[in-house]
Amino acid sequence: MYSEIRRAWNQSRGSAGARTLAEMLAQNGVPMTRYRAGRLMKYLNLSSCQPGKHQYKNARQEHTCLPNLLERQFAVPEPDRVWCGDITYIWAGNRWCYLAVVMDLFARRVIGWSLSANADTALIRSALRMAYETRGQPRDVMFHSDQGSQYTGLKYQQVLWRYRIKQSVSRRGNCWDNSPMERFFRSLKTEWVPTNGYAGKDEARRQIGSYIQNYYNSVRPHHYNGGLTPEESENRYRSYCKTVASIT
Repeated sequence: MYSEIRRAWNQSRGSAGARTLAEMLAQNGVPMTRYRAGRLMKYLNLSSCQPGKHQYKNARQEHTCLPNLLERQFAVPEPDRVWCGDITYIWAGNRWCYLAVVMDLFARRVIGWSLSANADTALIRSALRMAYETRGQPRDVMFHSDQGSQYTGLKYQQVLWRYRIKQSVSRRGNCWDNSPMERFFRSLKTEWVPTNGYAGKDEARRQIGSYIQNYYNSVRPHHYNGGLTPEESENRYRSYCKTVASIT
């Protein structure tokens, strides 16, 4: 049991707490409660990264052109109905790099991302293209973001129009209107990104790709999904839909 706890803790790079470790072990068929996991962590002298509080600004002004269609309705009934996106910064080498991410709100699964030295339209267009192609070019998707100039500019609106994606934007200065993305970036930086950043952009790209594909989407339990990973939550939904379709 000690080895299982240590293995799961190492897999999370020391970020997982007792609750997350218990859920990770339970998914692998190892019965575990958060309290027992906590005792085992204490015995093994293991601790988790605990992020501090995040301060959000209040909205002061509405966007005059683009509407907030999402209106914080983050509980989405099926995949590829609502995607959200945002940009954050990562220290790599001797400068800041910028990470754009696209998330499917249904199971909080990251479906597109891009890293660049420039926080421009090309960066967010690359992340959106990955999501669009990976998901099989779905129709009638809503894309929600903040009011950053990259997202509200004409070039990006044209890309959304080409993909037949409806655009929604947060209220100005209100990060809660895109809180799933804020939480993802918070998890990435507290669980994975080194305190001093990465040696260079290539290393940052490899490490962040590994976090998204090999840990966040496929291994890390998500409380929103009832302790399931984003991949497992989507797989169960699709399996259920196939079962219902075969019966009807």
